[in-house]
Amino acid sequence: MADLPQIDTLRSAPAGRRPAPKTAAGALLAGPLLPLLLVSAVLVAYGLVVCWSATSTDANFSFSRQLAGVAAGLVAMAVLWRFDYRRLANLTIVFLIINVVLILSPHLPVIGVTAKGATSWIKIGMQVQPGEFAKVTVVLFAASLVARYGGTLDDPREYCKVLGLLLVPFLCIMTQPDLGTGLVYLFISAVTLVMGGAKLKYLLVTLAAGIAAIAAVFVIDEFLKYETAPGEYEYRLLKNYQRSRLLVFLDPGGDTSGDGYNLAQAMIAIGSGGLFGKGLLHGTQATYGYLPEASTDFIFCVLAEELGFVGVVALLALYVALIVVAVRIARQADDLFGMLIVCAIVGMWLFQILENIGMTCGLMPITGIPLPFVSYGSSFMVVNFAMLGLIASVCTHHNALGRKGVYAATH
Repeated sequence: MADLPQIDTLRSAPAGRRPAPKTAAGALLAGPLLPLLLVSAVLVAYGLVVCWSATSTDANFSFSRQLAGVAAGLVAMAVLWRFDYRRLANLTIVFLIINVVLILSPHLPVIGVTAKGATSWIKIGMQVQPGEFAKVTVVLFAASLVARYGGTLDDPREYCKVLGLLLVPFLCIMTQPDLGTGLVYLFISAVTLVMGGAKLKYLLVTLAAGIAAIAAVFVIDEFLKYETAPGEYEYRLLKNYQRSRLLVFLDPGGDTSGDGYNLAQAMIAIGSGGLFGKGLLHGTQATYGYLPEASTDFIFCVLAEELGFVGVVALLALYVALIVVAVRIARQADDLFGMLIVCAIVGMWLFQILENIGMTCGLMPITGIPLPFVSYGSSFMVVNFAMLGLIASVCTHHNALGRKGVYAATH
C-alpha cells in the first residue's frame, strides 16, 4: 500500500473561482439535496408502516426497536452529513483495518453470537450485526482505493492489486458465513471498479473467473461430501441450505413442501394481493405463519399481499426517485472520490432491491438480503441512514476544482 498515490481532495480553490458562501437554509434548498431528503422521508415512513404490519403478529420482533433504529440512524445521518467526506479520502488502510475488525468480531469469545447457522452477531448490551455496519466502511474503502488512480485503472498489476484488496472484506464475511452480505460487498466493489475507470477486458476476465470459481466450488463439494445418514450428505465448502437455495432457483416448482416451501409461500402471498391488497394487518400468509421471515427477508411479500399491486408500484416509484436523485448528486460531485461514494451506495441499494424482490418472485436465488428502508432490523436501518448521510455530505461539501483537478499523484 505504501506505493499507492495519495489523493489531494482538500486543495484550496484558485483565486476567483471560490463559490459564493451560502446560508444554511440556502444550502438545504439548493440542488438535489431537498428532493433527497423528501424522498427518503416518504420512503422511511412507508417502510415503517409495512414493518409495523409485518411485526404486529410476531412476538419475536419489536416495532419499538425498529423505531429506535430510525432514531439512531437519523443521528448517524446528521453526523456524516455535516462531516466533510473529503477528509476520508486518504484513509484507505484505516478503512481496510476497520473492515477486517468489524467483520471478524463475531468470532470473538463471549460477545460472538451464532444463530441460524451463521456467526454474524455480537452482543454488547444489545445484539448487533457488525457485517451490516461494515457496508459503510466497505463503500469508503473501495471508493478511496479506486479513486487513487484518478479514473484510469489500466495497469494489469495495479488492477490485480486493487482487486485483491477489494476481496478482503468478502473473504472475511465468508468465515461467518454470510453469503448475502458478501454478495453486497462484491457488488459495491464491482460498481466502484466500473465507475473508477477499470478497463473492460479486466472486468470481463474477472467476471469469467468468478463464474468459474462458483462452478469449481460445486464440483469440489461433490468430491468432499460425506454421508451423515442413509441418503443424506453434508457438504464442506457450502452449507446445505445454500445449495438447496440455488437448486430451488433452478427448479422453483420442484419441491414446494420441502426446500421450495419458502418460495411457494412467497409467490402465494404476492399473487393473493391483487390490485389493492387485503389491507394492513389483514394478510393471511404472514399472520398465520405460512410465510417465513415475513418481517425481514420476505417483507416485500407482506407489502404485496396487504397493499396489492398499487402498493408495490408506490414502493418501486419511491426507489426509482431515490436512485435518480442520488445519481444526479453523483454526476454533480466535484471529485472522483465523492462520485465513487455515491455510485457505490446506489449500486448497493439497486442490488439489494433487485435481489430481495427478485428472490420472492423466483427470478433470483433466495439469499438473506433485506429490502432497504423496509425490512426489519435496527442495524440495517442505521446503515441505510448512514449512506444517506454520506450522499448528503457529497452534495453539500463542494470543491470549486474540477473532478480531474483535485488529484495529485505523489509517491
